[in-house]
Amino acid sequence: MNFASLATGMVLAALVISWVVVRAAIAYAHRRGMLDQPGQRRSHTIPTPRGGGIGIVVAVLLTMPASLAVLPEAWPAVVVVAVAVGTVLVAAVGWWDDHSSLPVLPRFGIQMLSVGLIAIALAATGMAWWWVPVLVLAGGWSINLHNFMDGIDGLLAQQVIFVGVGLALLAQSAAQLALTVASACLAAAALGFWYFNRPRARIFMGDVGSGTMGLLIFALTALLWQVDWHLLWPALILSSSFVADATLTLFHRMVGGRRWYTAHREHLYQWMVRSGFTHATGGACYLVWNMLVAAPLAVLAWARPTWSVPVFFGTYLIATAVWIVMKRQCLRRVLSKGRHAAT
Repeated sequence: MNFASLATGMVLAALVISWVVVRAAIAYAHRRGMLDQPGQRRSHTIPTPRGGGIGIVVAVLLTMPASLAVLPEAWPAVVVVAVAVGTVLVAAVGWWDDHSSLPVLPRFGIQMLSVGLIAIALAATGMAWWWVPVLVLAGGWSINLHNFMDGIDGLLAQQVIFVGVGLALLAQSAAQLALTVASACLAAAALGFWYFNRPRARIFMGDVGSGTMGLLIFALTALLWQVDWHLLWPALILSSSFVADATLTLFHRMVGGRRWYTAHREHLYQWMVRSGFTHATGGACYLVWNMLVAAPLAVLAWARPTWSVPVFFGTYLIATAVWIVMKRQCLRRVLSKGRHAAT
């Protein structure tokens, strides 16, 4: 079997399937009235269809499990099935929520079940069982933080492309072809969606996509960790912009005594838009971080395994400092705009 051709075909198929399904999802959303309306806690100004993440989900389900199961360095069936079933479950509750609001507890319960299946599958194939609760907490946070960060045009799709490519390169460095192609399929599927989601967006990802992206990034990172624990640190560095923004925002709201679990506009990217940045400019700022900070430091952590932990903590310290400075700058701009409007 020509594995190179098969791998290339999988990645191209993910791109094409995603593009086609997202295009169909735009018409479906208009027909069903699945439109996100502008509002006080939203960053868009015109009604926009949601649920486009279904394109990524379909593309991934048709390519990623096959890549993990068939290509060299294939994964055990229990892991492949756990990833596929977890993806279906998280996407299903997200798709339901995109159509009609679903209570928080059932949605959260399904998310934890999905993450638990993947963690148990990894434990059944070599990981120590005491890591299971740690992975469940990490996976649950990954699902929700990616949902929180899906708020301006193109941002989450751009992040999934970046992280997916980075995870593919890390897997390639470990000679893990199956995991390399699976990660590349996620990036390609996100690219097919990004075409319609780039500013100005023709469709939003919706919960069907945002939560599933968090699950898949968690799953691929966990699989890399299973291969070589040193690869965990550069993988987490790749996700630093989203993890730092979501975690610091949540912590800031909790410390401030606000209802941290309710909808809000306090993430850095939301403050940027409120202060006058366009969606394209806001997304470009995150891309600059990824390319000029996260990528080089991830390479350093990969190339020097003995430095990986200090580099990881250093990355997140820098991210924290940038988050604080940028948020203060945005707040000043918002206050300045208010003063000018008042006069």
